[in-house]
Amino acid sequence: MAKTPSRPKRPADLKFSETHEWVRVDGAEAVVGISDYAVGQLSDLVSIELPKVGTVVEVESPMGEIESVKTVAELVSPVGGRVATVNKDVVDNVDLLAESPYDDGWLVRVKMKDPKDLDHLMSTKDYEEYLKTLHEEEADDKRVKEDEDPVEEEEDEEEDEEEEADEDDEPES
Repeated sequence: MAKTPSRPKRPADLKFSETHEWVRVDGAEAVVGISDYAVGQLSDLVSIELPKVGTVVEVESPMGEIESVKTVAELVSPVGGRVATVNKDVVDNVDLLAESPYDDGWLVRVKMKDPKDLDHLMSTKDYEEYLKTLHEEEADDKRVKEDEDPVEEEEDEEEDEEEEADEDDEPES
């Protein structure tokens, strides 16, 4: 099982999707992987399923799955085209995703159909800003959840007290 990685430096030459896949352009091909953030969120990785060489992938469509102890997540293709190469080392050793998400942990190389597919992706700097907003949203959600719990507990206590009072009012047989 893969361990949660210490955060590696995100290379400046990458483009990122909102679903946490990254792309490094190499001529007419896009090298695709998943970010250290995604690996960390999934934590204890178990296995990965990647498309076969020759498979046509579409922009923002599923192209495989990654399984962790706690969930199975779709891998979403950030570009469209034909899969030229699959990283069999990652399939055989999913720990590479945690150890080296931006180098040895790449997933597939896609011969891009249209380089304009890259236009919807974020720069490394924009992706890091995007992650900050996600962290803020998670913190807000956690605060809201914490704020809701005491109210629910108070309502439950009030209902219990009302039921006890009703039982006390009933005549004994």
